[in-house]
Amino acid sequence: MENGKSRLQQTQEAAEEVKVIMLDNLEKVDERAGKLGDLEDRADVLLERSKAFEKTAHQVKQKKMWENKKMKLVFIGVGVVAALVIIGLIIFAIVDGTGKE
Repeated sequence: MENGKSRLQQTQEAAEEVKVIMLDNLEKVDERAGKLGDLEDRADVLLERSKAFEKTAHQVKQKKMWENKKMKLVFIGVGVVAALVIIGLIIFAIVDGTGKE
């Protein structure tokens, strides 16, 4: 007997300590599992939102591309009209100038 306790009592106390530690570890594992489940749910929501954002970004990109093409066509049209006006004025000046001779 050591310190008034038998080996059986010491072993039982040690087993009880191990039991308490194991129960605490099981509680921690269960808590972590819950947190991981929450994290997984949040990750799923984030994935859905990122897909929606990607779709919206693609739509905005397409819209802006068409707006840019329309603006280019408008500028080209204005340039062609301006060029035709200038050419018309030049031709009118040439014809008007030759008619006076």
